[in-house]
Amino acid sequence: MAEAHWYVVHTYSGYENKVKVDIEKTIENRGLQDQILEVSVPMLPVVELKNGVEKKADKKMFPGYVLINMVMNDDTWYVVRNTRGVTGFVGPGSKPVPLSDEEIASLGFRGEDVQMDYEVGDMVVVISGAWKDTVGAIKSINEAKKTITINVEMFGRETPVELNFTEVKKM
Repeated sequence: MAEAHWYVVHTYSGYENKVKVDIEKTIENRGLQDQILEVSVPMLPVVELKNGVEKKADKKMFPGYVLINMVMNDDTWYVVRNTRGVTGFVGPGSKPVPLSDEEIASLGFRGEDVQMDYEVGDMVVVISGAWKDTVGAIKSINEAKKTITINVEMFGRETPVELNFTEVKKM
């Protein structure tokens, strides 16, 4: 199998999170979890001062861009390129250029090693993202991708949802 690399995708401004969610849904629907490993909108924590009150917020590091860790092939290129809100990959012409290891390290992606103390069956609460404040039991753990799967109730049915270790905390 080919090696996964980080690619930069250009999106309409303000559509970064929507593109991330849409690509993640497509990955789930088409079973591409082993080819598109991670979709990220890098955020930078900032403290804003409004009316004399400090407020913590997250700002997008690269507005209009989404980072994707994926194995580049015709299927994955098509899925990402044809996602609503995506205008194209960053690179000359139609050939996407992966980020170098130095570029990824400077963004802080490879340096962080998430310590995981979860086990299958543990109850967790989602602390960020679309499923924020949702409670569920861990059904499976993927240490290579640093993700867990929990079942959430949606429309009266149990639905599996894959989340990053950093998006949940133990109850």
